[in-house]
Amino acid sequence: MNEIIGEIGSVHDGSIGNAKKLIDLCKICGADYAKFQLHIPEYESCIDAPSPNFFNNEDRFDYFRRTSFTLNQWKELIEYSSSIGIKFLCSPFSIEAFDMLYTLGVRDFKIASGEVSNIPLLEYINSFKCNIFLSTGMSDYEEIDCAIDALCDSELLIMQCTSMYPCPPERVGLNIISEFKKRYPKYRIGFSDHYDGLAAGYSAAALGVSVIEKHITFSKFMYGSDAKYALEPTEFKQYSDGIREIWSMIDNPVDKNNLIDFIDMKNVFEKSIVAKNFIEKDMTISMSDLAFKKPGNGIKPKFYKNLIGKKASKNYSKDQQIEF
Repeated sequence: MNEIIGEIGSVHDGSIGNAKKLIDLCKICGADYAKFQLHIPEYESCIDAPSPNFFNNEDRFDYFRRTSFTLNQWKELIEYSSSIGIKFLCSPFSIEAFDMLYTLGVRDFKIASGEVSNIPLLEYINSFKCNIFLSTGMSDYEEIDCAIDALCDSELLIMQCTSMYPCPPERVGLNIISEFKKRYPKYRIGFSDHYDGLAAGYSAAALGVSVIEKHITFSKFMYGSDAKYALEPTEFKQYSDGIREIWSMIDNPVDKNNLIDFIDMKNVFEKSIVAKNFIEKDMTISMSDLAFKKPGNGIKPKFYKNLIGKKASKNYSKDQQIEF
């Protein structure tokens, strides 16, 4: 199954109304999943932990606290997603965050790149045998292998990702997709797209990933760390439509030897062997007697040598198709 994830992240800025409208946006723009992040700062981070360099407008700990939802609000968002026919996906950043989501019936979880080395969290999640999307944005193969071992009882999809915002084209790592397919043949492969544009997602789809994730926002000018590198509605719709077209191309291989769809076109556009000038019956045919003209419903030009040196069985007027 091919699926697109609309990564909402923290673009909602703590507004339940914005969160619902972003879920609507995911649905309207062609995503299969609306994805959130559940941060409970006191269980996730030390209060003096540094912020990433792409987010320095506000203390990170305070930001997570300010933009967090209550249990009932998360329940409301989960139920709202279900009511409009889009799947709910969330990244937990602590055992407590996972427990909250699991209690509310969530069974689809994204492991963020920064949690790949958090083996205690992964082992805990694994004990519930959920559907897991594993991002690998800042991990080497040893770390990825350890994470896969920790999630061995889960339904697992492994996602190529580069944790750069935005990710430059030379660091997208499309080559990793084929490497993942060879190294992890029993798992589905996905792509979490941090590239600032559409090309990386299209390329990943063409390389055969089955899930693609991309940040979505109302506007790139919204507050927070995610909006600046997300796609606005028109862009995301174009992105998802293009990806689905590529998947459709891949899912419908063409037999180059099956020309049934081109019979009429071949008659119109190809050529047949015709008389270049008047050919009299019993005249020995030479190359100078032949021409090659449309339509293509007669003898194909490739058989012209079979006519050279033969005697005409009847008179042929100029441009009349030659018959064997």
